Amino acid sequence: MSLSFSQAQQRFRHLIAEPSLNLAAAALCPAQEIYPDCDPAACYQQLDDIATAISPNISAYPLKTIQAINYQLYTKLGFSGNQIDYYDPDNSYLNRVLERKLGIPITLALVYLEVAQRLDFPMVGVGMPGHFLIRPTIEEMAVYVDPFNQGEVLFAPDCQAIFHRLYGTNAAWNLAYLNPINAKSLLARLLTNLKLIYLNRRDLRHTLTILDYLLLLSPNQPSNSRDRGLVHYQLQNLLAARSDLETYLAHNPEAPDRDQISQLLDNITDSL
Repeated sequence: MSLSFSQAQQRFRHLIAEPSLNLAAAALCPAQEIYPDCDPAACYQQLDDIATAISPNISAYPLKTIQAINYQLYTKLGFSGNQIDYYDPDNSYLNRVLERKLGIPITLALVYLEVAQRLDFPMVGVGMPGHFLIRPTIEEMAVYVDPFNQGEVLFAPDCQAIFHRLYGTNAAWNLAYLNPINAKSLLARLLTNLKLIYLNRRDLRHTLTILDYLLLLSPNQPSNSRDRGLVHYQLQNLLAARSDLETYLAHNPEAPDRDQISQLLDNITDSL
């Protein structure tokens, strides 16, 4: 089966192959598939302008720098977490987050990280289950920032309290949940969120678009090959469905759903 890539996908492939991943640029590639009029240069300019406004207030004291970023993002510009319609797909697209000033933890974290990078204030993502956080990379400074909640500064017990609020007091907490994650892992989590949102909406065509990006990012992730194959099947793209489902079984020979997928492959073969 021949493969063809859109211009945005080709750009994405180039970006994820670079040693230092430009997160904003990579995040805007799937956005351009959904919003053809999305202008990455305008998004970069908006992030530049935010950083420029903060720059005079940068301090040698990290907490004061965080305070300055928070003031500009949340007080002056009005960025906030979308608590009314959390699963709106627009919350997961950087261009729309910048336009609407609304997002979910991971996209507001992306805005925060991009602004901090422009200020030479190093920060990293923290992939805590259920609630994405960020933190400065200063070793002696074990604080975390909650971009969904107005940039609130947290300590490890505060993060644990959020975790238990989300998953229940009996859920097992692990300090490793506060480990930093790299740019590709952040991007994978962002795309996975979108995949689940579109699946829950039964929006198969947009699900397929996001799965294409997930498989460009992590081509050896069997579950995404399976999911894309199932979406192709539902869209009656039978050759593509067969290719993905065969790939899934080849990479995951002990899959618990092996019998069901094998039966589906037989059905596809009978239909071709």
